[in-house]
Amino acid sequence: MLPIKLVKAALPAALLSLAVGAYAQGASSPGASPSSGASKPGSMNSSGAMSSQDSSSSKSSSKSGSSKSGSKGQLDHADRKFLEEAAAGGMAEVEMGQLAADRAESSEVKQFGQRMVQDHTKANDQLKQVASSKGVEVPAQTDKSHQKKMAKLQKLQGAAFDKQYMDDMVKDHKKDVKDFEKASKSAKDPEVKSFASQTLPTLQEHLKMAQAAQKTAKDEKKSSKGSGKPAAK
Repeated sequence: MLPIKLVKAALPAALLSLAVGAYAQGASSPGASPSSGASKPGSMNSSGAMSSQDSSSSKSSSKSGSSKSGSKGQLDHADRKFLEEAAAGGMAEVEMGQLAADRAESSEVKQFGQRMVQDHTKANDQLKQVASSKGVEVPAQTDKSHQKKMAKLQKLQGAAFDKQYMDDMVKDHKKDVKDFEKASKSAKDPEVKSFASQTLPTLQEHLKMAQAAQKTAKDEKKSSKGSGKPAAK
C-alpha cells in the first residue's frame, strides 16, 4: 500500500510540472507570439531591402559619374580631325604671316601678313580652349605640307616672295573657308560647331584680302620682270 500512496502523492506534482512545461514550450514557440516573430524577420527583411536599394543606387551613381567624366575625352572623329587640322593650319598662318611681315616687298602683302599673325593667334587660343575641354591634344607643330611651303618661302625674296606667299594664302584660305563652313553646319559637338561658326566670317574676310593682295603681287612680279629685261641686256 505504501508505494500506491507515494504514487498518489506524487501525481499532482507531476501533472503540475507537465502543465508548466507545456505552457513554457508554447510561449517559446514561433506561433505563440506571431507579432513579435513576424516583426523581427520583417525588420531584417526591410533593412536588407533598404541596404540593397542603397547599394544599387550607389552603383548607379558611380556609373553615372564615371560616364560623365569619361565623356570629356569622347568626341566625334570628324570633329576631332577638324580641330587637329585647324590647329596645324592656324599655326602655319602665324608662322608664314610673321615671315611675310618681315620679308614682303609690297606694303599690302606686309599688312596682310601682320593681319594673319593677329587674327590667327587669337583663333588659335580659342581653338586650344575648345580642344582642351574635349580632351583633344592639338599638334605642337605645323603639318608637313605647310613645313614645305615655309621652307620654300624662306628661300625667296622681293616680288617672288610676295607672289608665292599670296598664292599659298589664297589656296589655304579657300580650303579653310570650305572646312569651317562644313564644321559650322555638321559638327556634332556644339562647342566645336560654335567655334567654326564664329571663326568663319574672319576667314572669309581673309580670303577676300588674300585675293586682292595676290593680284597686287602678280602685278608687282610682272613689273619687276619688265624692268629687269633692259638691265639683262
